Amino acid sequence: MADQFDLLVLGSRVRHARRRAGVTLAEVSEAVNRPAPYLSQLETGKVEPKLRLLGELAEILGTTTADFLSPDPPNRRAFLEISLARAQSDPAYQALGLPHLKPSAKVANDVLEHLVALWNELSHQNSQPQQEPSTEARFADIARSANIALRAEMRERANHYPEIEAIAAQALADANYPGTGPISERVLTELVANQGFTIERVRAMPPTARSITDTRDKIIFIPDRGGLKIREARSVVLQTLGHFALEHNDTSDFAEYLRQRIESNYFAAAILAPEGPAVDFLREAQADDDISVEDLKEIFYISYEMAAHRFTNLATRHLSIPCHFLRTDREGVINKAYENDGIRFPAAPDGGLEGQRVPRQWGSRQAWNASGSFLLHSQFTVTNGGEYFCTTYIETETDRWPHAITLGTPAEHAHYFRGSDTLRKEYARDREIEPDPALVNEWKDITWPSAAERSHVLSALPPSDLEFSPFPGIDLLDVYRFLERQRRSRRP
Repeated sequence: MADQFDLLVLGSRVRHARRRAGVTLAEVSEAVNRPAPYLSQLETGKVEPKLRLLGELAEILGTTTADFLSPDPPNRRAFLEISLARAQSDPAYQALGLPHLKPSAKVANDVLEHLVALWNELSHQNSQPQQEPSTEARFADIARSANIALRAEMRERANHYPEIEAIAAQALADANYPGTGPISERVLTELVANQGFTIERVRAMPPTARSITDTRDKIIFIPDRGGLKIREARSVVLQTLGHFALEHNDTSDFAEYLRQRIESNYFAAAILAPEGPAVDFLREAQADDDISVEDLKEIFYISYEMAAHRFTNLATRHLSIPCHFLRTDREGVINKAYENDGIRFPAAPDGGLEGQRVPRQWGSRQAWNASGSFLLHSQFTVTNGGEYFCTTYIETETDRWPHAITLGTPAEHAHYFRGSDTLRKEYARDREIEPDPALVNEWKDITWPSAAERSHVLSALPPSDLEFSPFPGIDLLDVYRFLERQRRSRRP
């Protein structure tokens, strides 16, 4: 695993997550049954952890293994400390005969900035031979390639996995699911018991952990009802159970890790919204031209995001409706995406979508500005590749920041959906999304914005809407428009 990413970055991200959670090394040591000195070495990049240990740490610290495996340091200070550590390990630096400098808390960021900048310039002037791609870059390529390959497979299969549907259906039958409506507490308990597990709701769990599984005594621990809502608890339990029902094995391969996550989440959705009754319900709604993800959410008592995902599993296979799905933040930055309807998402040169920003005319961004922004927002959007209908829901029932869930389809299928009688239509062809050159020229050389703290760190800061922006993560067009409004307001 160490040849795939940089242990310094990994250790830095673990230490950052621990400090953010307010947990000591001793507390983590007790929770994962590992010596505190070993964990200290892990945080300083001196030992290589197993993927299972990273999963345990992620649960305790309230984050994800993917977060730990991100190739980017958690903040600027960490980047500078890692850069200095790499510099001091370079033979050319050691040849200077300088004593080792430990960047303690007393060493200001400005000092580190100067040291790192000076070393970078010295390395450049010495014309060091071109090095192989960094471990961070190699791991980023692995992660992005895995995401791209899995997304292509999902599109090829119309996001429908009959083998998982069959396992879920058998598990429901064995648990005596009645065949309609949401699964009851009794059915959930039997599902878990049939896999040899029990569920225990406890108060003494680490406050940052959603669930903890004891694989020896076969217990899935989740917070009591005061710490985890019933709807969320069912998803957490079933996502955990999915790994065992699907006979997943431990893996250090990141692509396989992602596949297992996708499959376990699919299993949970197939249990909570079973294929048979869900398809019957959707077909009836289709016949009435009244499909609504909101209804699917309510009838099976699942989250809106899971209902939208579940629709993509079933729509093309059973209803012959192609569709697309987006999860974005307030700025339109993509966190998750799927399509088999031909819509062209903004993508990096290698085809990666995560971290890219959708045009401001798309429903994923328009919904935040609409009147009553926490209601459903429906619109038609004209793109270079055709016209699409979509509905966006602002998800607030989460322990993290709100995000937008968008489900869309080509305009010719729009009549099947509730809300398709909307008069809202936005134009997002290339000629409409091109920035106003006069506005850009007016403000580009006299603007210095500072990027807001991001709600997620899984992907790099998104690019600006303007090419060659010196401010990654900043929507410069919004900044320019803000400055233009301020200037106009000051005019007599």
